[in-house]
Amino acid sequence: MKPTPAEIAAAADRTIPDVAGPNLRVLFSGINPSLYSAATGHHFARPGNRFWPALHRSGFTPRLLHPSEQFELPAMGLGITNVVARATARADELSPDELIKGGAALDNNVRKIRPTYLAVLGVTAYRTAFAKPKATMGPQDDTVGERPVWVLPNPSGLNAHYTVDTLAGAFRELLDSLPSTS
Repeated sequence: MKPTPAEIAAAADRTIPDVAGPNLRVLFSGINPSLYSAATGHHFARPGNRFWPALHRSGFTPRLLHPSEQFELPAMGLGITNVVARATARADELSPDELIKGGAALDNNVRKIRPTYLAVLGVTAYRTAFAKPKATMGPQDDTVGERPVWVLPNPSGLNAHYTVDTLAGAFRELLDSLPSTS
């Protein structure tokens, strides 16, 4: 059910529980939840966000999932978390200090979950959170929580540099790099 404008406004600073489980191949980390996502309780729920279409078109999921179906992901070896837990209207409302603290919390979270890869969705947030000012898209030379990191484009509809197809292509590069599960 679509939240009302009042419900969306009231979601400021809320958090959303992680979607995780054992033996994750990829833990996707958004920057932080949108107000829309916090109002619904579902990651990447804001209309116009391209996470779910890119996840499907890249081959990570066998069909296009609705954000309300997020809890199907762990059975597919996938999970979702955020660098910063608190919801805002826009990611640029987060301070550098908040991103740095969120990066430390994400490091601890990844140590517990132990995915094959951590995929951070947003190069600018990654650069700030992990003090990697020259980081680019794709696999990184360092780790977070002792796990390899892959930086993907932010799927927000506000990121006009990427279409669903170019996002799916970037996601597919990560999928193709994963060890075989057979």
